[in-house]
Amino acid sequence: MVTSDQRRRQLAREKYERQQKRRAEARQKSRRRLAVIGAAVAVVVATLVGLVAGGVFDKDKKDEAADPAATPSASPTPQQSPSPAMAIDAKAKYTFDLKTSAGDVKFEMDAAKTPQTVNSFKSLADKNFFDNTKCHRLTTSGIFVLQCGDPQGTGMGGPGYTIADENLDSLGKPNETGQVIYPAGTVAMANTGKPGSGGSQFFLVYKDSPLTPTYTPFGKIDAAGLKVLEEVAKAGTADGGQDGAPKTPVTIEKGTVTQN
Repeated sequence: MVTSDQRRRQLAREKYERQQKRRAEARQKSRRRLAVIGAAVAVVVATLVGLVAGGVFDKDKKDEAADPAATPSASPTPQQSPSPAMAIDAKAKYTFDLKTSAGDVKFEMDAAKTPQTVNSFKSLADKNFFDNTKCHRLTTSGIFVLQCGDPQGTGMGGPGYTIADENLDSLGKPNETGQVIYPAGTVAMANTGKPGSGGSQFFLVYKDSPLTPTYTPFGKIDAAGLKVLEEVAKAGTADGGQDGAPKTPVTIEKGTVTQN
């Protein structure tokens, strides 16, 4: 028979066990709550870091629409091979003939002014580097250019090497904003904004465009080619914006460099 004293001890033990169980459950709930809060904080921190890294809060970030290099194409292909050995007549003039889906565009290059650039383009063209590549970017406000020369068609591609800047003072003295005019018909190297970062991408200027004198001007488009570019520009971009893929697709079907 259970005595009253034993009964009290049993009840006390059961009460203690219930208290311990409730405390354990409370601790588990607290740990789960803290885990959820911690995960939420981690997401917020990661998001903020991503936004800062992406320049969302950088009010002084360069206007991408005003810079032929400030696009996904701004990221250069990591250097994988040396630039080609000099194999041209550095005193001669050359013609780059682009057979495109929108029409022929030719421009003359002066090797005496831009020997490294002309030599690189001659070497690449001889290897059919530009064949069947898209002109991936048209800009219709601020500056007026069609950008080409990326084998990937994304703005991220290049030849696997970079070349030095050349002929940067040929367009005159910069104005008070640090810009010069790249006249309609000019062909210049795109780059990442850093010195000596040009590869194979170039831009064709179809209307006078103000830019900093940091893009090697190395060619002059003929009259017929300029008309082709003006027609492409007249159609605008594919999405109707001021900067994007041209609505009239422009594919370089064949790119050939010949000595004049």
